[in-house]
Amino acid sequence: MIDPLDASIQIATSGLEAHSIRMRIISENMANAESTGSTPGADPYTRKVVTFADEVDRATGADLVKVDNVGNDRSPFHVEYDPGNPAADSRGFVKLPNVNLITELADMREANRSYTGNIEVIKQSRELYNMTVDLLKNS
Repeated sequence: MIDPLDASIQIATSGLEAHSIRMRIISENMANAESTGSTPGADPYTRKVVTFADEVDRATGADLVKVDNVGNDRSPFHVEYDPGNPAADSRGFVKLPNVNLITELADMREANRSYTGNIEVIKQSRELYNMTVDLLKNS
């Protein structure tokens, strides 16, 4: 059985790793929000989404969070009439990525808050360790 403070640090660390990956994927989405296909009529960049899963660490019994999958968003591409664009099809329409910057910013804010929350858990657990050591020293 793992010490509860060690378990809280291990769980928070798994959250840091998962939300770090989530922020990377959101950054990729934002960077490619206007990336069209390379040939006429080709599909543009497809928005990626992250799904999480819980995973029990057999050695410690801690319930950790892991990235389960990084998949593609199935929502339709945006279509815009732009006959001068090199990615335009024969009718002059260009497929644009299915990335909504407002959604990505909201997701980034949520991931950032989750990441920060996990850092606070680690800080508090370390502080409790230090308080316990100080108590034992002074006894």
